[in-house]
This record gives sequence, structure tokens and C-alpha cells, in this order.
Amino acid sequence: MLGRTVLSRGITAHILSKNVTLYSNELASPASGCQTRVPEEHKPLLLMLPWLGSRPQALAKYCEIYFKTGFDVLVVESEVKDFLWPRWGLEHGKRLLDLLHSERLASRPLLVHAFSIGGYTFSQLLVHVSQDTQRYQGLTQRIRGQVYDSLVVGSVERMATGLGKTLLPSLESVVKRVSLLYFGMFKRQTLDYFTKGIDAFWSTPVIAPALFFFCENDPLSDPQVVEELIDHLRKRGMNITAKKWKDSTHAGHLKRHTEEYISTLNGFLNSLHLTQPKAKL
Repeated sequence: MLGRTVLSRGITAHILSKNVTLYSNELASPASGCQTRVPEEHKPLLLMLPWLGSRPQALAKYCEIYFKTGFDVLVVESEVKDFLWPRWGLEHGKRLLDLLHSERLASRPLLVHAFSIGGYTFSQLLVHVSQDTQRYQGLTQRIRGQVYDSLVVGSVERMATGLGKTLLPSLESVVKRVSLLYFGMFKRQTLDYFTKGIDAFWSTPVIAPALFFFCENDPLSDPQVVEELIDHLRKRGMNITAKKWKDSTHAGHLKRHTEEYISTLNGFLNSLHLTQPKAKL
């Protein structure tokens, strides 16, 4: 749950399940002073997929950007078990897919903002979509934009490193070794599933414009692989915006490079023409 400071400014929280909360934005664009109510079925919805262990105060800073520009925000958190046993991750992705097709959300234009392992969660949704693209064509067309911040991509060793830094930073090397052993012992139940998710991402049926935030010194995200992915998607005809820093922090670019981050994100949002005139951030 986000802090009361945010919720007191015209934002209502609806807890839909254990890890899913919908934040309804009362006004079309609170920051611009617009008092016109937008019919819910036409109001853009931001699907936020946070990093593991994200704190409400940190998420609130990102949500506030979208609240100011007229979005409702659907926060869908992931758990470590969804990553360690990908079959559960696939089930999590299917539940998210069903939620986006529920009566309350079925006609809403969508924007996806995934951080770190949140990109993995979205890839599990894409696995289901790629298996029946005709059935889910309506959903892929409703997704008008995609934002990926600090995607965990690269080698298995990077994934193991990410788990160590996320779960027990004080025992990072131990967790990394155990994770590598685990992935090796249960390859069919883990790595083979990861490969399907990665393939679904590279051949994504979602062709909406995308924005990538990444840096050169991220131990969890290989910048070369991110650049290869960006190049691949551009060759497929997708409109891609990329913001790379030489020195930054995994899932912490907003804090380290506040003005550049907001300016880049704001420009991307305005290019999508999903909301009321640009709010001052």
C-alpha cells in the first residue's frame, strides 16, 4: 500500500488480492487543475510491475508521476517463489491476464511499466498471449506503450547474482552459489521455462512503442544484451526510446538521475497521447 500522503490527494486504493492493488485517480489530471471526470472505461491504466522487495515509499514516487498525468495505477507485485519455480510464475502471469480481461478493466487503454524482475512477470504473461495471439489480440492492441526499467537480462549467473542482492545482501555470494546449484539441478523446471519467457519477450506480439532505462554498471542487467534487444525490436519495426547512463543504480535511476528520468518518461508519455494535456511535474 502507498502512503497516506499520496492517497489523501484524490487517490482511492482498492485491494483486489494479496499482491494486487488498483489506485483510482478521481480527476483527469490533478496536477493541471482539471476538474473534468473521465469515464472509467476510457481512462488510461498503468500496469506497474515492481522489483522484488520494493518499498511503498519508493513506488509512490513513480505512481505520483502517473497520477499527475491522469492515469489510474494497477500495482501487481511478484514473489520470489514465482521466479524460483517458473510454473508458478506462469500461473501468476495467467491470473494477471485474466484480471486485465475482467469486466472492470477489459476496455481500458494500457501502459506497462516493469522494473527489474517485473519484466520477467510480464514475459510470463506474454508466454500465454503468444500461445493464442488471436484470442488475446484485443489486449495487445490495448497496450499503447511499454516502459522497461533495469530489465534482468543476461546470463544465468546474473540471475543468481540478482537473487543474492535481493534476498540476502549480507550473504550474497552464498545465495548466488546455492541459486546456481539449484538452477542446474532443476534445469527442466527453471532454465527451460526462463528460455520460453525470454523467447516470448524477443518475439513479443505487443508492438506498442517502448522506452528502456538502463545503465552500463548494472550487475543484474547486461547492457549489451539490452542494446541487442533494443536493436532487434527496432528491426521488427517497433518505435523504441532508450535512455542509458554510464553510472547508475539498478531500479534506482529515478533517484540517481531525477530530472533526466522524469523528462524522458514525460516526453514518452506525451508522445502516446493517452492523457489530458501534459501536467507539470
